[in-house]
Amino acid sequence: MPPNARGLTNDAMPVLSVLIPASNEEALIGDCLRAVLHSTWEHAAPFETIVISNGSTDRTTAKALEMKPLFQATGRILHVLDRKEGGKLGALNAGDHIARAPIRVYLDADVEVSKPLIAKLFDALDQPEPRYASGRLELAPARTWTTRAYARIYAQVPFMKHGVPGAGLFAVNAAGRMRWGAFPNIISDDTFVRLSFRPEERVAVDAPCTWPLVEGWRNLVRVRRRQNAGVDEIQEYYPELLDNDDKPPFPARDKMKLTLKDPLGFAVYSGVALAVRLTGSKATGWSRGR
Repeated sequence: MPPNARGLTNDAMPVLSVLIPASNEEALIGDCLRAVLHSTWEHAAPFETIVISNGSTDRTTAKALEMKPLFQATGRILHVLDRKEGGKLGALNAGDHIARAPIRVYLDADVEVSKPLIAKLFDALDQPEPRYASGRLELAPARTWTTRAYARIYAQVPFMKHGVPGAGLFAVNAAGRMRWGAFPNIISDDTFVRLSFRPEERVAVDAPCTWPLVEGWRNLVRVRRRQNAGVDEIQEYYPELLDNDDKPPFPARDKMKLTLKDPLGFAVYSGVALAVRLTGSKATGWSRGR
């Protein structure tokens, strides 16, 4: 049994693994796991869920372990890996090391899946050809007026409306997972994985997951800076992946329509982008802002 892996048993071999890296997610990991637990699953073989608590100094590990009896009561499989080392990419690699299923779903601890999503991801990826899939992203209700305003425009950006972003959740099948070895130590794991697949290899699954934006102006700027730095990093170290980018354009006429429809929202959205340009896009450390 791998070190610090709690709950690994001789369960039936799963056909899908849900990997959840979680660092100091005491407040969120319970809701994330409850959403996974309540997933609709009618396949004969089970799926497993693996929480990788990485460098947590709060009760993330304890909260995840508290969910284990609920999983067991419904015949679901939950493993909790407690790593003293921090770092999301290291957590993903540690989770991959103990995951047993050919189909992998990588899920952030602040995302809640809808009941049909995991089963629909399995159906989309249960094939021999390399495939990448994600659900329909829905933004969680925001608490602050700045994030509510930003979210109204963010949800209308062409990439969010028409692409397969994979923010907070992405999944690959066995052939797709062979596209790379260990996760590289980069900022944007979701961009790296998405661009490892051609547009025709990406599948948008018609089932939602709920993803929260960070709250407040400073956190929005911090995270937008990190997002931009992640894209710059891909351009520098993996330029060949850019051939797979199909990000739709955001023409000026569409921006003008959004400005006229929601001037406050567009002012906040464009103001965040401008603040990042004026202060530089270099990001240091984890910048989710929660």
